[in-house]
Amino acid sequence: MLGIWLLLWGSLSLGSRADTAFLRRAHDSSGHCTYSFTVASPVEAACPEAAGGVPELRAELAALASRLSRLESRERGMGGSGPRGADPGGPRDPQQVTSAARLEAAYGELLRAKHRHFGGQWPGTEPPEGGRSRHGGEGAALAPAHAVPDPAAAPRWDPQPLTYQELQSERTEVPVSRLLEETALGRPGSEDSAGCGELVWVGEPVVFGRADSIAGKYGVWMKDPEPVPPFTRDNTWRVDAVGTEVRQLFQYEEAEQLARGYPAKVHILPRPLESTGAVIYRGGLFFQPRHSRSVARYDLRGETVTAEREIPGAGYHGQYPYSWGGYTDIDLAVDETGLWVIYSTEKARGAIVLSKLDPETLEIRRTWETNIRKRGVANSFVICGTLYTVSSYTAPNATINFAYDTATGTSRALSIPFENRFRYLSMLDYNPAERQLFAWDSFNMVTYPIRLSRA
Repeated sequence: MLGIWLLLWGSLSLGSRADTAFLRRAHDSSGHCTYSFTVASPVEAACPEAAGGVPELRAELAALASRLSRLESRERGMGGSGPRGADPGGPRDPQQVTSAARLEAAYGELLRAKHRHFGGQWPGTEPPEGGRSRHGGEGAALAPAHAVPDPAAAPRWDPQPLTYQELQSERTEVPVSRLLEETALGRPGSEDSAGCGELVWVGEPVVFGRADSIAGKYGVWMKDPEPVPPFTRDNTWRVDAVGTEVRQLFQYEEAEQLARGYPAKVHILPRPLESTGAVIYRGGLFFQPRHSRSVARYDLRGETVTAEREIPGAGYHGQYPYSWGGYTDIDLAVDETGLWVIYSTEKARGAIVLSKLDPETLEIRRTWETNIRKRGVANSFVICGTLYTVSSYTAPNATINFAYDTATGTSRALSIPFENRFRYLSMLDYNPAERQLFAWDSFNMVTYPIRLSRA
């Protein structure tokens, strides 16, 4: 065996161009005799790439950095401020001097190891922009790989564990009002929905209350976007619309009272209303009296009907309802521009007709005839003078499927997702003050956040 090692030694010596191999014989830990030899590199004086690939060296440097951190912490606890933090002019305790000396030595050793093995850059980090040192400040240039810096003149380096670097974050306090505006839920003041625009998104429904009897399987609930004293925008109104003599209008001081089911007052209408097409606007309840093609205004303060007008040719009591039925032939709506009535006529052959009404006299100001079949959609509402329709009243994943723009007199197909969570949508209206859709879905009173494109 010794002959083989000597033969290899001689071969290496001949091919090393004056570089020699060194044979070493020694006992190992178990007492056996072992032979080993080393050969100097014929080209390179060192192996710089080994620094980035040898786990032992990485571990050694990490331990050295940890040791330096502990020494710095100990120095600060004794009144110092790191390797260069001591005041040279003031008196110091001998123990502090000794600690500082050890700290200076460890600091210099770490810097020399850093520059010797990595050329001034720690493994796993990106080179600093513009050739500047990451820790050396704005004017410090990156030291060459062969240079060994003077520890006393070197810039201060503050090591941080990688785990800390990955977890550190910034915290900014933001007012709640601003957060609400930035959630893009279509509230007033939101950048996406301020002013008028086209509907581009409808969010998930939020339940505000639930009817507790069969009379509330379908109905209508409302808030006045332009209330008159003594009423406010907090007042909430509700009608349970199942029955042959629907006369009760429930008044709540706020939506939370509606959720608890305790009305502040119950209005008994002088005439029963038909279906779920009613709205509250400017201190009045606008509704379709039962078995008529008329629209009436009930004054909430005087508790009397102050206006009533027939809609010429309008179908009623099941002639041109929405697809879910419920005698929804005449549907009232409110938007930023005022009061609307949605219906159909024999002349329009079942297509939706949209008319703008005077809220005081109920006179028709203007009428538009669309090409959207009323029986082919589940419900509709108006936003910024544009009529929108819903594809289904039972499908959980329905869509806002059509839009008719009264400004241009044109319609277009849409596909905006709309959720029927409880599978029986009987009422859907837009509230321009709340910037939300109000809906009645199988006993449940819900709202939908919306988003409008910028005008």
